[in-house]
Amino acid sequence: MTDFSSDLLRLLSSRGHIHQVTDAAALDALANRQVVSAYGGFDPTAPSLHVGNLMLVMLLRRLQQAGHRPIVLMGGGTAKVGDPSFKDEARSLLGEEVIRNNVASIKRIFERFITFGDGPTDAIMVDNADWLDALEYVPFLREVGQHFTISRMLSFDSVKQRLEREQSLTFLEFNYMIMQAYDYRELALRRDCRLQLGGSDQWGNIVNGVELGRRMDGAELYGLTCPLITTADGVKMGKTLSGAVWLHEDQLPHFDYWQFWRNTDDRDVGRFLRLFTDLPLDEIARLEALQGAEINEAKKILANAATAMCRGEAAAAEAAETARRTFEEGSAGGSLPSFTVTGEVSIVDALVGLGFCASKGEARRLIKGGGARVGADKVSDEALIITVGAEPVPVSAGKKHHGLLIAG
Repeated sequence: MTDFSSDLLRLLSSRGHIHQVTDAAALDALANRQVVSAYGGFDPTAPSLHVGNLMLVMLLRRLQQAGHRPIVLMGGGTAKVGDPSFKDEARSLLGEEVIRNNVASIKRIFERFITFGDGPTDAIMVDNADWLDALEYVPFLREVGQHFTISRMLSFDSVKQRLEREQSLTFLEFNYMIMQAYDYRELALRRDCRLQLGGSDQWGNIVNGVELGRRMDGAELYGLTCPLITTADGVKMGKTLSGAVWLHEDQLPHFDYWQFWRNTDDRDVGRFLRLFTDLPLDEIARLEALQGAEINEAKKILANAATAMCRGEAAAAEAAETARRTFEEGSAGGSLPSFTVTGEVSIVDALVGLGFCASKGEARRLIKGGGARVGADKVSDEALIITVGAEPVPVSAGKKHHGLLIAG
């Protein structure tokens, strides 16, 4: 179904956010009748979310833009178990204090994308530890476990992949899908939540929650997933050679975040503008039609808009100016990553110190492959010594990572 009548599903469809819906016609009708409360779940396994989480964050933003209420569910309880979905191995278990600190840090990110408050469409943040921590094991198994069959649970791709690779799947992790389904039931009872949002890899877990609510309470619940976002060259979005693209400035400088969007493949510009910015669709259509060198202007607009939404207008302007000075004027901008040096430093140590390489061996391989530069000059000698004086020295790793050596 693509001809929707509700503002919510029309908006999500027009921006490319919809992959699967459990009952599109019924959800469309519900969104026309009333304010729909919908949730997306996030396990606080780090102090920041990353670009891989951004699609779900944007779904909650679109929900609010269409006049409905977002519920941000923090997995303070499920983070103690770990989601096994499509993971190669079990996560390290986190302590209570680490989880609390991560939740507080992540909320600062959400406040930039959605509005929290007490109004009918204002977002709320809840923690599944509020009900999961209080569960008694035997009553939970009797009341909830009876609605799940082992054969059905083993049929999910996320489980099958782990088993086919002969990788361990602990009983603790195996319970995750039951706990996630129970989360939906609790939110339906506590917050009148009628819709769960998630990535396409969560479809099975979402359907479990819809079915559990129907079986235990006769509730009419719905699920909607967004597509898995891969770049035009088939790489999962947000995966880079240097690691995750964090949304929080404490984990990634503004310039690096801006540059991530600026380096978007030409073929992805229009799609990313629709998904990750609020630019009007007619303007996006104009930008994605640009050809040749002109498409770079569309990439800058994408970088500015995405960075402003996540980091603020000032951060976007600062990053754009740094890029202009660094790449257009050839001088060093002020917000690049920096490494303080006393007198001299080897190119290998500089690459490690700037965070471009995780080890000296990796730095030597980068140099050998022709990926290191000092200023405009490609480095071929791994024994190169750089003298740092009054002026910062620009160092680059590949086309995307640029930093400064500063005298200390």
